[in-house]
Amino acid sequence: MISKEEVIENSDNREFVLKAIQEDATLIEFASDELRDDKEIILEAIKRNGEVLEFASDRLKGDKDVVLTAVKEVGWVVCYASDELKADKEVILEGCKKDGQVLYYASKELRDDKEVVLEAVKNKGIIIKYASKRLIEDNDIIMAALKQNKKASIFIPIECREREEIKQILEE
Repeated sequence: MISKEEVIENSDNREFVLKAIQEDATLIEFASDELRDDKEIILEAIKRNGEVLEFASDRLKGDKDVVLTAVKEVGWVVCYASDELKADKEVILEGCKKDGQVLYYASKELRDDKEVVLEAVKNKGIIIKYASKRLIEDNDIIMAALKQNKKASIFIPIECREREEIKQILEE
């Protein structure tokens, strides 16, 4: 088993780092800045553990291929993505399919995108609290959120809770 210390000693050695991340992808943290900016190496690490997006260079955190690969594995890692990619519908939608919490990291515009918000609340109803004012009052969004978790009702405007179809879900 390759140790953290060995990776630190060989942090510029591409072949050594590749071998290390095949054993344990989190060892990418100890690779040189240059290797953490190498798309091939980062993708190899991410395919083994999406959470290692954290250790990619800022440039690669702005690379859609890299971020999408990570987000498809572990949705919440979108938090490490560039602001530009947090505003990219495809990236956020993929993340929401894995973890509704991703809506928290989405741009203001995407928090007002019905497709994105619906996907998020299907996975985590209470994340409705981060939807736009317009969508937090939308019946489809409200019903999907409540079906996932009735506790989402605390984030739904009182007047919306008075709607017949919403009352029915809350009484089930």
